[in-house]
Amino acid sequence: MGIKNNVEKILSEIPEGVILEAAAKTRAAEEILEAIEAGIKIIGENYIQDAAGVYGIVGRKAEWHYIGHLQKNKVKKAVEMFDMIETVDSLKIASRIDRYCEEMNKIMPVLIEVNSGREPQKFGVLPEEVESLIENILHFEHIRIMGLMTMGPRFGNPEDARPYFQETYKLFKKLKEQGIPDIEMKYLSMGMSNTYKIAIDEGANIIRVGTKIFGERKK
Repeated sequence: MGIKNNVEKILSEIPEGVILEAAAKTRAAEEILEAIEAGIKIIGENYIQDAAGVYGIVGRKAEWHYIGHLQKNKVKKAVEMFDMIETVDSLKIASRIDRYCEEMNKIMPVLIEVNSGREPQKFGVLPEEVESLIENILHFEHIRIMGLMTMGPRFGNPEDARPYFQETYKLFKKLKEQGIPDIEMKYLSMGMSNTYKIAIDEGANIIRVGTKIFGERKK
C-alpha cells in the first residue's frame, strides 16, 4: 500500500473530531505532498532543518506543527515557519517564542509537552509541574496555550503507553474544567504509529503518525 492508501485507511478508521497529523521526519517533499493530497491537513516536523528543506516546495498546502525538542537557537526560525509549536516545556523557550512573535506581530498557538512517564532521558515538563508552568506563561501576550502533548513510549507493547495517556488526559480534563482565562484546552496530542489507537481510546484528538503513513524510514 502506498502513502495515499495508508492515509485514507487511517482516516476512515479514526473517530470524527480526531485529527491525523503526518509526522514527516526525514520525509521528502514528494511524500509529504502525496499525504496532503490524500487528506492530511497537518504536517508535523521534528527538525527545523528538515522542515526548511521541504517547506519551500510544499508551502502552505497544510498546517505545520513543530513536534521535536526546540533548541533556543532555533526558536526564531520555528516562529517564522510553524503554525503551532507542540513541545513547549520551559519558561525559557516560551519567553523566546513570545519575543520573536512580538517582533513578527504573530500569536503562536502552543501545546505544553508533558513528560507523563517521568523518563529522565525525555523532554517535557513533569505532570505535577504543568500548572505552575502554565501560570508563568500566561503573561506572555504572543503565546496562546491550546492544550497538552505527550510522547509515551515509542517501542514495546502499545498497551504500556496507556497509563501515560490516561494521566495526561486527566490533567487535560482538570485544566479544561478550571476554565483558566486566556488558555483554551482544545487539543490533546498523543500517540504515534504503534500507539495512536490507544491514545484515541484515552482522549487524544491529535495523533502524530509517521511510519503507518510513509512506511519505514530508509536508513
